[in-house]
This record gives sequence, C-alpha cells and structure tokens, in this order.
Amino acid sequence: MDNGSQPATKQDLADLRDELVETIRDSETRLLNAFYTFAQSNQQRLTQTEGNATAVISRLATLESRVTQLEKRLNLPPAA
Repeated sequence: MDNGSQPATKQDLADLRDELVETIRDSETRLLNAFYTFAQSNQQRLTQTEGNATAVISRLATLESRVTQLEKRLNLPPAA
C-alpha cells in the first residue's frame, strides 16, 4: 500500500500533468459556455430594446405629424 512517501516516477508526473490539463480544459469549456450563454441573453435584450426604441420613434413621428397638422389649421387662414 502506497503511503505517499515513495518518490514520484516520470509516469506519475505524466499522469498528474494529463489530469491537470484535462481539468483546465474542462474549466475553460465551462467558462466559455457561461460567456456564450450571457452573450446570447444580452443579444436578446439588445434586440428587444432596439425594437422598443423603433416603436417609440414611430409613435413620436406620428405625434409630430399630428402637431404639424394642428399648427397648419391654427396658423393658416381658411381658403375662401
């Protein structure tokens, strides 16, 4: 039974290195997945915000048109 007092062999070091590399790759994969998930939700939020802004601009243009029509009625004398 190994009590941990034996010197490490080259194979032991190679096995440890392989385990560390695999652990690091797994961590990188989890981080990348988390960033991509965040980016997707952020893109959806941005798309929704742009759609809302477009709707507000359209409504504002309608209101400006109506105000212009009212100003014309008030400022121009009726045609005889």
